[in-house]
Amino acid sequence: MRVVIADDAVLWREGLARLLTEAGVEVCALVGESRELVDSAAEHRPDVALVDVRMPPSYSHEGAEVALELRDRWPAMGIVLLSQTLEVRYAAELARSHPRGFGYLLKDRVLDAAALVDALKSVASGGTVLDPDVVAALLVGRRSQDRLTRLTPRERDVMALVAEGRSNAAIAAHLALSEKTIESHIASVFTKLGLLPAPDDHRRVLAVLAWLQEL
Repeated sequence: MRVVIADDAVLWREGLARLLTEAGVEVCALVGESRELVDSAAEHRPDVALVDVRMPPSYSHEGAEVALELRDRWPAMGIVLLSQTLEVRYAAELARSHPRGFGYLLKDRVLDAAALVDALKSVASGGTVLDPDVVAALLVGRRSQDRLTRLTPRERDVMALVAEGRSNAAIAAHLALSEKTIESHIASVFTKLGLLPAPDDHRRVLAVLAWLQEL
């Protein structure tokens, strides 16, 4: 099995390469930038690209974005995203659009060489490997979306304005409704989203977060 490792942290990627090499995996390239990863993938055509989600120059999501590019250019190439923290957006996008040959692992879980090699082999053969925390986060997102489908069109209008940070009075004026009606709509949203009684501002924030997950 041939692997390319893309991570801007030199010590991390070299340590990972040594770990894999000792486990019998051929590490054919080590790169520190997303564009270097594309060039290395084109040159070596590895079985799996092991890619850090956050890479230069902005250290936001360049690694995840280039992983999408690799998958589009070489659909048979396995992709394993590595992340220091949970980044659900790209995991969901890749798992949904390209479920075969995809993995998403948190860095603190990959120090077990045997488990990592097993994950790489599974991805190389077309399997999907997700960190348990990623699975839990994706399921939470799915449940939020399922609950949002219960909202009426008017409740969705109200939530869109709540997400913009508008007060009940401003929402009422915008929709030509009374504040009491807006309060009723918001209370209904809380109930449908399963948000138990708590200070209103707290539930309002949770409702907005659930709404934004759907967008």
